[in-house]
Amino acid sequence: MTIARNPATRLGRLALAAGAALTIFTALPMSSAHAASGSFLYESTTGESLRIDDPVLGKCYGLYKAKGASNQTNATATVFYDANCERDWGSLQPGGYSSNFLATLYSVRFGS
Repeated sequence: MTIARNPATRLGRLALAAGAALTIFTALPMSSAHAASGSFLYESTTGESLRIDDPVLGKCYGLYKAKGASNQTNATATVFYDANCERDWGSLQPGGYSSNFLATLYSVRFGS
């Protein structure tokens, strides 16, 4: 006995599966690393003006002997006494600045 299958039904199922896969794919984030937008500007104890542009959230960035900074990103910047983002000094909110940390700081991390 031979069973006749309707090719239109098969095509409809294929189109439905492809549409579902496309919907799931477009709902996923395109990148696992999210970045803040803007720049973190800082001055070193040697007088150099340095910057970090569009920093990745959660990543620890080394600073070169920072004595003051301006956070022009859209994320909170937490600055640290050490180079490994372990001993925090405090934080700068978006748009915040400190002209003198009263200490030399060596790292920064963005995000809450």
